[in-house]
Amino acid sequence: MLTLNPKELDSRVFYSYLTGTIAPRPIAFASTVDKLGNVNLSPFSFFNIMGINPPILVFSPNNRGRDGSKKDTILNLEEVPEVVINMVDYAMVQQMSLSSVEFPRGTNEFNKAGFREEKSVFVTPPRVKESKAQFECKVLEIKQFGTMNLVICEVILAHFSSEIIGENGKIDQQKTDWIARMGGDWYVRANEISIFEVEKPITKIGIGYDTIPANIRLSKILTGNHLGQLGNVENLPTQTEIEAYRATETMKNIIEQVMFGCAFLENLLHTEAANLLNKNEVKEAWLVLLQKHP
Repeated sequence: MLTLNPKELDSRVFYSYLTGTIAPRPIAFASTVDKLGNVNLSPFSFFNIMGINPPILVFSPNNRGRDGSKKDTILNLEEVPEVVINMVDYAMVQQMSLSSVEFPRGTNEFNKAGFREEKSVFVTPPRVKESKAQFECKVLEIKQFGTMNLVICEVILAHFSSEIIGENGKIDQQKTDWIARMGGDWYVRANEISIFEVEKPITKIGIGYDTIPANIRLSKILTGNHLGQLGNVENLPTQTEIEAYRATETMKNIIEQVMFGCAFLENLLHTEAANLLNKNEVKEAWLVLLQKHP
């Protein structure tokens, strides 16, 4: 394992390790204005949601690496403490990247990158019309630590494209196509091909990893993810359910292989359970794993 002390490295060198591992990071595509009304549009990947009530978004435009000067976004916010944070999807990524060029102060990146301005309701900066989620924000505070400028914002109005709204009136994750920043020049695309669901253990208390029988917990076939799924059930199947499952075609095939000496029972059970867990069929996986030697 490579162990690094940030105090012993150039900050930009350590930065490359941070951004290469603390990823993917969502992008705050921030539109701001200065006191003269000049518009600026810049992307920042040091960004996330930090509060619910009130809704708080936080992003951080670090000072320029070459001379330590503040970026236009911060200079604008010091003059007009309002911002629209526009979310970026795949259809916008190349234009978004183009807007990150350090154009002279006062340049409108909407024009340079080919985005359309849409008038905001409660704040002065315009929204990015092409963005499928736009948050009008008031800046509550800007905290400075070294080269970092941490912008703490309260969302006062939000806009969502009908293209990403499901039948229940909420965001349909399978209709989104957000992009996020990795290290270097790399990005990741979070669309329906790459996203997946993990059941949250909120409304129940699972049995936990430590309660899983040792022969299953120490399996060389089941992974940590598999064991996490197994530990998230509230109760193990009953003995009646286990015995009834023995009559299924799945178990008949496994027992037949064991009787003909084709493989060890435990290996077959664990392999079948792994396949079931990959399909999120957790209870059936437990029914397989709790079978005994015939």
